[in-house]
Amino acid sequence: MDSLLLVLICTAAIIAFISKTISKLRQPRRNTPPGPKPWPIIGNLNLIGPIPHQSFHFLSRKYGEIMQLKFGKYPVVVASSPEMAKQFLRVHDTVFATRPPLAAGKYTAYNYSDMTWAPYGPQWRLARKIYLSEVFSAKKIESFEHVRIEETRNLVSRLRSVSGDPVVLRDHLMHYTVSATCRMILGKKYFCDSEDDKFVTLQDMLDEWFLLNGAFVISDWIPWLKFLDLQGYVKRMKTLYNRLDNFHNYVIDDHQTRQKGAAAEEEKDFTLVDKLLKMADDPNLEVKLTRDCVKGLLQDLLAGGTDTSAATVEWALCEILRQPRIIKKAKEELDRVIGRKRWVEENDFSQLPYVEAIIMESMRLHPLATLLAPHYAIDDCKVAGFDISKGTTVLINTWSIGRDPKSWDSPEEFLPERFLGKETDMLGSNFALLPFGSGRRRCPGYNLGLKMVRTMLANLLHGFEFQLAEDVCLEEMYGLTTHPKKPLVVVMEPTLPSQLY
Repeated sequence: MDSLLLVLICTAAIIAFISKTISKLRQPRRNTPPGPKPWPIIGNLNLIGPIPHQSFHFLSRKYGEIMQLKFGKYPVVVASSPEMAKQFLRVHDTVFATRPPLAAGKYTAYNYSDMTWAPYGPQWRLARKIYLSEVFSAKKIESFEHVRIEETRNLVSRLRSVSGDPVVLRDHLMHYTVSATCRMILGKKYFCDSEDDKFVTLQDMLDEWFLLNGAFVISDWIPWLKFLDLQGYVKRMKTLYNRLDNFHNYVIDDHQTRQKGAAAEEEKDFTLVDKLLKMADDPNLEVKLTRDCVKGLLQDLLAGGTDTSAATVEWALCEILRQPRIIKKAKEELDRVIGRKRWVEENDFSQLPYVEAIIMESMRLHPLATLLAPHYAIDDCKVAGFDISKGTTVLINTWSIGRDPKSWDSPEEFLPERFLGKETDMLGSNFALLPFGSGRRRCPGYNLGLKMVRTMLANLLHGFEFQLAEDVCLEEMYGLTTHPKKPLVVVMEPTLPSQLY
């Protein structure tokens, strides 16, 4: 009896194996993008170094502008040219409009309750609608111009107070962006300029958020290693979640307390926090806006309005301080258009093409996100003749695209002049320059971000002379936003009449 059972089991196993083999042979051969042969278990994770976009860039030189890797058992496609970016972000935008379920979205974005990591669907559409109507409409942005003016004055005053001393410029840029963003989004700073500890704590949390949201977490790709947390990233994400959650709870509780004493006629003066809390109480809302959703939306705005703008200005200054002719040419333009008796205002930007060209060149060579936040295939799709499977993660390497010799002459050189006399779109239709992404997932805050970058860079160049206190370092520190590995340290001397500071 035992022998008969063993024979039956072996026969069944052989039949199953033969059936599976025949089924595979009958399936049409899939034409997947080229790429390196994956190792068992880890796939191609061994090929990704500490600066992932550079690793992908060097791999693309061998395998081409579209290539497929394996992270663990999961397929990952990397697009490294404007044409391939267009395929994923415009031609097949609906297929790749969602996000992969990564640890960063779970642990630092209230279980995908924000807009950055939210899957494509009703919640994401509601978040985008709120952003476009309540934060980034032309009317809303204009209504907060006085905030940006006041914080610009605070920035130049702080820099004048430390003139002659070496300063880490990024700290001052972040102070401007955090202060302005908090006031525009939360209604007030939630720290005083004299309270260095509170500001440094908030800046530290934002720095950690960007680092962890750009991290390649091994357990995202090899799930059975999750319990080990080999890199320690998940533990750090949970710690950061608790710190950020305490901050958001403090902000929300403060607004709820103040709402109780607000008269109905004062509603027009409510901040975004107040409006989100009111929407959360609306039973007729198509999608339930939970307290965690409110926190996630506020967190996206706080993060998106601070680090990205500061990093762009720091990269621009790192580049132009290595080329005195660029600073000289920019200052000549500012003196000619603005004069020496006032600061640069937002309505001056259209008359400053060279300063604008510096910003565009910085965004080309040092994009805000060297890898756009990952896209994810919701269905099988054929892209540029290649078969892309449902469940594939797609990465757009804007760092490679900005160095594409087919799109840019002398791509490794910092040459603002390449943009002079040309109409170059930065908002998603020119796939050779994608500082804000493109398609459905394009950053909705691009207009406000550009205003803040232009304001900081133009006024710093207009009101100060720079001397390097330490050599400029162009090495990168990777994250969702990539910074100079070594912060820019300068000595600044004011050049405008003292009463302007």
